[in-house]
Amino acid sequence: MKKILLAATCILAAGPALAFDIGFDWSGLKSCTNGKPNTVANPAFQVSGVPAGTKFIRFKLTDRDVPNYNHGGGVVAYNGQKVIAPGAFKYKSPCPPSGHHTYEWTATAQTKKNGGALATARAARKYP
Repeated sequence: MKKILLAATCILAAGPALAFDIGFDWSGLKSCTNGKPNTVANPAFQVSGVPAGTKFIRFKLTDRDVPNYNHGGGVVAYNGQKVIAPGAFKYKSPCPPSGHHTYEWTATAQTKKNGGALATARAARKYP
């Protein structure tokens, strides 16, 4: 019984595991509002709570207002870094033909370059 109580105390003392999370902003992105996206370098991504065993993070951009349009994304090797630097991959920029659209980056932590999903994080922003 003492071993069980000790194990439970250790687990509780460690606190809850951080959830996988990403952040980004559109700083430095060339303005585009004509409906014809530019091919650009990814924004800087802040990552936290990346699951143990993650070797790659797959990023994909979706326009929530036009979800069938493929903006692309990329796969980045993960070595414990807290920031994925701009230029790690190229994608088609946000570029709504009129008004504001909401764009969402999805990041999937993976054990392999093409699979082995461990967790998914999302972050969305309006553009422009």
